[in-house]
Amino acid sequence: MTVMIAVLIIPSSLFAVETAPRISDREMVERLTRLEEGQKSLRSEMNSRFNDLRSEMNSRFNDLRSEMNSRFNTLQWMLGLFITIALVILGFVLRMQWQMHRRQTRMETTLEVHRDDLVFLKGLIEKLLPPKGVL
Repeated sequence: MTVMIAVLIIPSSLFAVETAPRISDREMVERLTRLEEGQKSLRSEMNSRFNDLRSEMNSRFNDLRSEMNSRFNTLQWMLGLFITIALVILGFVLRMQWQMHRRQTRMETTLEVHRDDLVFLKGLIEKLLPPKGVL
């Protein structure tokens, strides 16, 4: 039984190995030169693709940078407009407050003059009235 297994397995494993044809040195050199040329062409193609990608990326970055600059310019313009409007409103409010203060000061001065006049008139009236028990 072992002989039968040995007879069946050993020859099949021997047939599984394929013998390679002999390659001469000249054929190896030719194949290596073809491989090197193929690598050079691949390298040059990769370099050209890389350069194309680099130029495309540079143009994209330049486009993004110009778009960002335009947005910053718009933002700067809007911020300047907002500050201008805020300063105009602040100036208007301060002017109104100053005018109201000036009016209040004039009114207080006028009221003090009227109060002094009323005190004087009240004093005159009291002097001109006869004493309480006389009439």
